[in-house]
Amino acid sequence: MAWGSAVDHNENFPVASLLCPPAWRGAVRALYRLARWADDVADEGHASPSERLQRLQALRAALLDPRAAAASVTDATLAALVADWQRAQQQHGLPQEPVLALLEAFEQDVRWRASGRRYADEAELLDYCRRSANPIGRLLLHLAGQHDPAAQAESDAICSALQLINLWQDLGPDVARGRWYLPDAWLLAHGLDPQRPPDRFSADELAPVVLQGCALARSLLRRGWALPLRLDGRFGWELRLVLQGGLRVLQRIEALRGRTLLQRPRLHPMDLPRLLWRAVWHRPPAAFEEIAESCR
Repeated sequence: MAWGSAVDHNENFPVASLLCPPAWRGAVRALYRLARWADDVADEGHASPSERLQRLQALRAALLDPRAAAASVTDATLAALVADWQRAQQQHGLPQEPVLALLEAFEQDVRWRASGRRYADEAELLDYCRRSANPIGRLLLHLAGQHDPAAQAESDAICSALQLINLWQDLGPDVARGRWYLPDAWLLAHGLDPQRPPDRFSADELAPVVLQGCALARSLLRRGWALPLRLDGRFGWELRLVLQGGLRVLQRIEALRGRTLLQRPRLHPMDLPRLLWRAVWHRPPAAFEEIAESCR
């Protein structure tokens, strides 16, 4: 997930927390609830792939034609979510394209899981992150009035890193659900057959592949590490905590030596003092490796 995820659904980074600027909270909640609904449609329950895609396409149609949506959307929950998002969009001038990109990623999850298609290489995986995670950061930057290309690139790096961390953290649950994000090229590089079903790999076999994914996530975190220093007020502090939380989960995965197929690392309340202290002393990327090592 991107900068904000839910406390429920086993995610680590709180949405619309106390540090989120109050004027944004309605928009952030509207965005989160819409994305959460779509993610659940794509992933939860026992609906067929065609049923899942039909519901996601109904959401897309409602977003593209708000006037028609009021009359055509029969799902009361979805209608309310769309209406909330449209109010937030109008109030803050939020662009539509990032939300449509999120929907495209959810639809891809449904189609690829149904067909058994897997990610060929790192480029395909990062392209998925570009649509499944980066749009959230772009929308939050828009709320902040931050349109600098350098800041957007740093935001993209952060969002992709957090998405990857979440994927490696959730490896076991994802395999159980038929979701698979370890690229074939990585499996081949570690002497594994990419044609084997995901549930036929052991935790030990996949551990070095997961650690390769952790290295990619770490490099992306470093690339975005300076962004909080560009941002004033509560938003900058929120992002500092999100970065420190992501780094902490990454370190937990590395402490397990990549064996997350059997154990899901997560943050705990006892981590909060450490995260707060690290957020206060957030430093530029030149110090990232020192910070990362000292956080272990």
